[in-house]
Amino acid sequence: FEKLCSISLSHINVYACLVCGKYFQGRGLKSHAYIHSVQLSHHVFLNLHTLKFYCLPDNYEIIDSSLEDITYVLKPTFTAQHIAHLDKQAKLSRAYDGTTYLPGIVGLNNIKANDYANAVLQALSNVPPLRNYFLEEENYRHIQRPPGDIMFLLVQRFGELMRKLWNPRNFKAHVSPHEMLQAVVLCSKKNFQITKQGDGVEFLSWFLNALHAALGGTKRKKKSECVGRFWGGLGGRCPPLSPCCPRSHRHRRVP
Repeated sequence: FEKLCSISLSHINVYACLVCGKYFQGRGLKSHAYIHSVQLSHHVFLNLHTLKFYCLPDNYEIIDSSLEDITYVLKPTFTAQHIAHLDKQAKLSRAYDGTTYLPGIVGLNNIKANDYANAVLQALSNVPPLRNYFLEEENYRHIQRPPGDIMFLLVQRFGELMRKLWNPRNFKAHVSPHEMLQAVVLCSKKNFQITKQGDGVEFLSWFLNALHAALGGTKRKKKSECVGRFWGGLGGRCPPLSPCCPRSHRHRRVP
């Protein structure tokens, strides 16, 4: 879920209690995490930013290789070699409850009325060139954006979601898109929401264009690594019926 303290609702310096799963801010003497550890005798916490483990209220770092599975679930990483063999690998992974799943073919949680967005996100996660680009964070980690630009948040959250969907070491056979959808709500200025049904084609059009612009693409000349995959060879111009073209809404065809 979104990395917010369950009491202060702050996203700064947030820790996850590994006993009950709730999020709390800080670990100092008067912090919410510290108070929680004393009141309920829950002692192991994970900093959701640094991915370091701490024992509270004693406040010392825990170094234990058995905890690496947890940090990998929060932040999966993929090598170029792993990505190159994704489509050739049909090995099933096993979730914590014993069920099996195929990485990349997993469910996205319905939070309320976000199934229209889930369908689009899952479809895009299985377009190999797009998937491969976002699985390797180095491809877009160092893209320069203007100060205060919030649109790049879409790129970051989509990359995180893509890596979680294709993670072969997930604890469950489904993934929460909550942080991705929060970024959609923010960056679309609430045109697309979690609590209200939206049109999948309109969402696809907006999302691809937003990713395209956030990755440095322009309307005509410069193709981004993202939307360039969906454009035809028309000198950088969008094909008339491409889902990334706003004009397509006026003459959209139903297959």
